[in-house]
Amino acid sequence: DYFGLQGTVFEPQPGRQSLLHRVAGTDPSAPSLLLMGHTDVVPVTTDTWSRDPFGAEIADGFVWGRGAIDMLNVTAAMAVVFKRYLTGELAPPPGDLLYLAVADEEAAGMYGARHITEHAWDQVGVDYVLTEIAYPPIDLGGGARYPVSVGEKGPFWTNVHSSGTPGHGSVPYGADNALEPLVGALSALFETPAMVGITDVWRGFVRGLDLDDRLERELLDPERIDRAIDRINASDPRLAAYLHACTHLTVSPNVIDGGIKANMIPDGAVAQVDLRAVPGQDRDDVDRFLGKAMGRYADRLTLEPQADFEATESRPDGSLWDAIVDAHEDLTGSRAVVPTLMPASTDARFFRTRGSVAYGVG
Repeated sequence: DYFGLQGTVFEPQPGRQSLLHRVAGTDPSAPSLLLMGHTDVVPVTTDTWSRDPFGAEIADGFVWGRGAIDMLNVTAAMAVVFKRYLTGELAPPPGDLLYLAVADEEAAGMYGARHITEHAWDQVGVDYVLTEIAYPPIDLGGGARYPVSVGEKGPFWTNVHSSGTPGHGSVPYGADNALEPLVGALSALFETPAMVGITDVWRGFVRGLDLDDRLERELLDPERIDRAIDRINASDPRLAAYLHACTHLTVSPNVIDGGIKANMIPDGAVAQVDLRAVPGQDRDDVDRFLGKAMGRYADRLTLEPQADFEATESRPDGSLWDAIVDAHEDLTGSRAVVPTLMPASTDARFFRTRGSVAYGVG
């Protein structure tokens, strides 16, 4: 409705609609650019909100709502810019310009970008992609630096299953309770230090921050990086969490389910664990880490992969990268742009694996 023109709608599952618009360029040899934003958001616990999470209320200079910064701010900004080309207010660019509003990004892109790239690549295949996320500047003593995502970690979500023997909860002595090995293994996962992975993107990011020599050496040293992050955590916990995620195989047990009744010993239980791997780490690395971390409980558990997608990267160079740096200079007066790794997964990965260069910026 906002664009005022009919686009192409993809709906592989009822309610999972994605919208594509294209403005034809004037030069067939010029590179094509896709502006991609997702329209879905993560669930809401409404009683913890002071405002209607779907009201989009404007107050104190902000739009308040679920998804306002992930990533509906960028999705909306892209739509505003794109409409000017679509309606002819601005002349067509040299290369084709596409706008893709996708569903399902928060659910691994199954019925959104993944479906579209697998079944409609002839319509969405492009040279360059701009998508999420918008980073604030980072300053670790060398002045403000502006991160641009050139890659992202790979999700290796895993279900951990345990089994036992059912029985009555009133006689637990010697019982084979399915929760016992699972809870023990999860406790071990929380206590085991994450596996470090220093990548080329990380090296470029750290060297672009203009840090003092000591801190730079520590952040590039697998043996000393955790101590450096601990020091940063004392003054900036959110930055420390980001730096840790960019350099480690992260492990986060987030859901556990077992048993059917308070007085019944469960014969089965499962935990859903969110694992994210840096470039160079794969499923074998993930399984070895889990096996070692869970220790004596590992033999009593079964691992079930739920999502396996290795990390993806695009080189920080070329015409789109130059345009991003130029834009930062226009807005901030600075060309201090640094490539970085996105700890979470985005729809960019589906395009990178098909050969597109994709960056996250806003």
